[in-house]
Amino acid sequence: MSAQLAAALAAEEAAIYAYGVLGVKLTGEGDRTEARAAEAVHRGRRDVLVSRLSALKASTAPAPAGYELPFDVTDRASALKLAIQVEDGVAQAWRAVLPATTGADRATGLNALVDAAVRATRWRRLGEVTPATMAWPGRA
Repeated sequence: MSAQLAAALAAEEAAIYAYGVLGVKLTGEGDRTEARAAEAVHRGRRDVLVSRLSALKASTAPAPAGYELPFDVTDRASALKLAIQVEDGVAQAWRAVLPATTGADRATGLNALVDAAVRATRWRRLGEVTPATMAWPGRA
């Protein structure tokens, strides 16, 4: 269970970094508001995971100072593409938590998976990407 929670933590930390990069390329207050809200959710989840892993006395690798993005973020379209990719990645990380957990940890994982899938769908709709949803969110 600790390994899956640590992987979810790494995904949340990467999402926080990515939103810092992509947020500045979004246009319109609606896009920026959505990005700020998403980043806040990822920060909250990161904090919950840090506390939970500490309670489990599990050690994790420190977050890197920076991340290599999969492509350059130069405009709104590439920012939306990165947001979709980030949320899909977060959903994948949380999906792996589900079979390894029970009780509150599993509920946290399921809520995080659903939230990431919904955010990815929102970004797809804003970017006019089809299909707008994935049949099995978090499935690689």
